Amino acid sequence: MTDTTTDPAGTTAGAGAVAGAAAAGAAAGAVGVPGSDPESGDGCEAVEILASTRAHVDPELRRAIDTLPGSLRRVALYHFGWERADGTPAAGHAGKAIRPALVLTAVRALGGEPALAVRAAAAVELVHNFTLLHDDVMDRDTTRRHRPTAWTVFGVADAILAGDAMQALAQRLLADDPHPGAAVAAARLATCVMELCAGQQADCELERRDPDEVTLDECLAMAEAKTGALLGCACALGAVYAGAGREEIDALDGFGREAGLAFQLIDDVIGIWGDPGHTGKPAGADLAVHKKSLPVVAALASGTPAAAELAELYRRPPGGTEGDPQSAACAARAVESAGGRDWAQVHAADRMSRAIVLLARAVPDPESAGGLLALAEFVTRRTH
Repeated sequence: MTDTTTDPAGTTAGAGAVAGAAAAGAAAGAVGVPGSDPESGDGCEAVEILASTRAHVDPELRRAIDTLPGSLRRVALYHFGWERADGTPAAGHAGKAIRPALVLTAVRALGGEPALAVRAAAAVELVHNFTLLHDDVMDRDTTRRHRPTAWTVFGVADAILAGDAMQALAQRLLADDPHPGAAVAAARLATCVMELCAGQQADCELERRDPDEVTLDECLAMAEAKTGALLGCACALGAVYAGAGREEIDALDGFGREAGLAFQLIDDVIGIWGDPGHTGKPAGADLAVHKKSLPVVAALASGTPAAAELAELYRRPPGGTEGDPQSAACAARAVESAGGRDWAQVHAADRMSRAIVLLARAVPDPESAGGLLALAEFVTRRTH
């Protein structure tokens, strides 16, 4: 686990010099300041990286998925947006490709050849989508990427099994990869999957508890395992494929973890106040199912009258994924009044600052580190 008490200023002189100026801008972006929307112009470098990643990784993903048995292949192709429920071709997208982009960009930042890491990037994306399939089942989410989730179309069993097959497929991609770093990458990815599962188990266990029995430290640890671990692993795999040493690999893993926590904090804010037209999910969906996201837990821990109101709302039976709009709106107001939204945005900025320091340790040259920084800023600058 990353130490959450370490002062990010405690770096070597060289790393601190690289990180200092960048941290202020990135931290400001993490809180969703005006003009920092990645849909606007200042995210263009990240957009170009993501588009290039999709162009290189999607064919590898398609080839891998085409090797799955028929029924599992059909679920996977639907989940990625490449087929409709009836099996006809679709022009949907398979997500932003943040994780495979981190793999390839980390390779480039450390002087390696990104083309040799495409299988590793595809493996990371398969693991990510395995977790999405399972999470949708466990969370009973009915919408992803603006259409019904796979389990609502094909059933719970088929969605779970397709996710299992994707995880196995990720390991097979690395097992078949002749790159000298493939074995180390496979072991690291397998360890990451175990951490992802532990994080999901912790999330489920926290959801069963009374609102007053959940702490912020527990939620931050859970978020690092569920979200930060795979982003860190993606960066670490890029370092492995670049032939980097242990210090650089671990620093990039830490960079990804901290950026992942910033991402999760902003994602949790969007889960409450995001525009359904952009998120693809109903407004207040997280509140409707009484999800104990980070802004909610921060609000519950505030000791304010709004915290007591929120706890009472959360003790009532949840209204399901469509929820009770009035109840969800009341809960959103309570979270904001109790300071949960402000806490999440400020904490996201702090995590982004820590991420930049760790990036500077691994890649001291600002020009070489620029792509990774652009991706980290992109995912933490979302405002919807």
